[in-house]
Amino acid sequence: MSAPDPVAALARRLEAVRDRVVSAGGDLARVRVVAVTKGFGAPAVREALACGVVDLGENYADELVEKVSAVRGASGAGPRWHFLGSVQRNKVARLAPHVTLWQSVDRVEEGAAIARPAPGAAVLVEVDTAGRAGRGGVTPGEVPSLVSALGELALDVRGLMTVAPPLDAGTAAVDRAFAELAELVARLGLAEASMGMSDDLELAVRRGATIVRVGRALFGPRRVPRPVPQ
Repeated sequence: MSAPDPVAALARRLEAVRDRVVSAGGDLARVRVVAVTKGFGAPAVREALACGVVDLGENYADELVEKVSAVRGASGAGPRWHFLGSVQRNKVARLAPHVTLWQSVDRVEEGAAIARPAPGAAVLVEVDTAGRAGRGGVTPGEVPSLVSALGELALDVRGLMTVAPPLDAGTAAVDRAFAELAELVARLGLAEASMGMSDDLELAVRRGATIVRVGRALFGPRRVPRPVPQ
């Protein structure tokens, strides 16, 4: 019996995710699927690229840089890296040559650290719509001033990002979080709403997500969690 083809398996899961987007009323020309390779090795990146997925998300600086090196020179289109994790200013310079979109900016100081090595970099402001301790993001009321301040740093503020409450908080709470982000995006005249993950992407798409961040639905459960955030 031949070994399973991981690229073919990923292609089937990707098609299932895209079907979910369409079933929720999303337009695949407008909704980008970012494949979150956090916790998976370089083979997952190569498989995603082989399936035509070029938008890849990482939460840890060292892991992203390692994967950049591991797939350098691969045939076909190169990845567009989305940085999803906490922005640590001492690691920004290493990341700046590789990151296409910084999705988790929630302080002016982080924006300034990005602007120094990457003038005009594309960023999203992370918004705390869940109100849970330990979550990143600014409160909804702080969003306009942060968007303005980042613009004054000549950063390209494309939109907003949020992580909704878990589904066990109830679908109504998740839907409220996405609706709040969508309203802020519209009110500020921004282009991107990054919201929705493997479990709740349909709710996000119905509320106008332009980016969904999907890991487990594409690559399966992460078997070995990273013990120390980088």
